[in-house]
Amino acid sequence: MAVNNTTGRPRGRAAGCLQALLVPLIILGALVAYNAYKDNDSSSSSSPLPSSSSASQDEESGEWKVGDCGGPDPERSGDSYQALDCDDSGATFKALKIMDAAILPDSIQCPAGTDIIIQVSLTFGSSDSGIPNSTVCGRNLSGDHPGDAGAGGGQLVKGDCIDANAQEVACAQAGAEDYKVLDLTKTEAECPSGTTDPLKLTIAIGRPYDYICATAAA
Repeated sequence: MAVNNTTGRPRGRAAGCLQALLVPLIILGALVAYNAYKDNDSSSSSSPLPSSSSASQDEESGEWKVGDCGGPDPERSGDSYQALDCDDSGATFKALKIMDAAILPDSIQCPAGTDIIIQVSLTFGSSDSGIPNSTVCGRNLSGDHPGDAGAGGGQLVKGDCIDANAQEVACAQAGAEDYKVLDLTKTEAECPSGTTDPLKLTIAIGRPYDYICATAAA
C-alpha cells in the first residue's frame, strides 16, 4: 500500500517509499516471562516480589511497583526473571512503569526509556506457563539503554528512526533514505506539522496507534 505524502516529500525520495504492507506488526522489545510460584506449603510459597524493606512493592499483594528491581532467574528456563533488591549483584533492571497484563504484545506501549518488557505471570506448581498478571516496563541498571529515543532498540517511540521498511535503526547511523518518527497516532490527521511520510500500518488488534508520522532523518 502506498504512503500518501500529504505535506510534500524530501528531494531525492520517491513518493510512497515507506512500504506499509511490509509491516504487519510493529513488535519491538523483549516480551519475557517472570514466574511466581505458589503451592499448598506456605513455608515454600513465594509472591511475585519478595518481602524487602528496601523495595517499594505492596507486601500484602506482592505486586510490582515502580522502582522495584529484578534480574534473570538462573533456576528457570528461557527468559525468566525474578524480583531482586536493587543493590543485589544479580539485579539488571528497574521498573519504570507497571501496566495491565496483555495477551497481545502489540497492546502494550511502554514509555520511552524502556529497555525490556516483562510479562508477569502467576503460576502454580512447577509449570512454566501461567496466568498473565501485569506487565513491567523496565530500564537497565547498566549504562546500556537501547530503549532511549533514537538509540535503535526497545519499542518504537517518538524520536526514533526507521528505515524504508519501518524497521527501527539508530538515529546516529540513519542515512538519506531513513526517517525520523515525529509521533505515533491513530489517524493521519493527528500527525504533527512537519510530517512528510505518514505511514499507515496494517491492522493489529490492540495496538494504540495506526500511523507512524515520519519525516526525513537526514
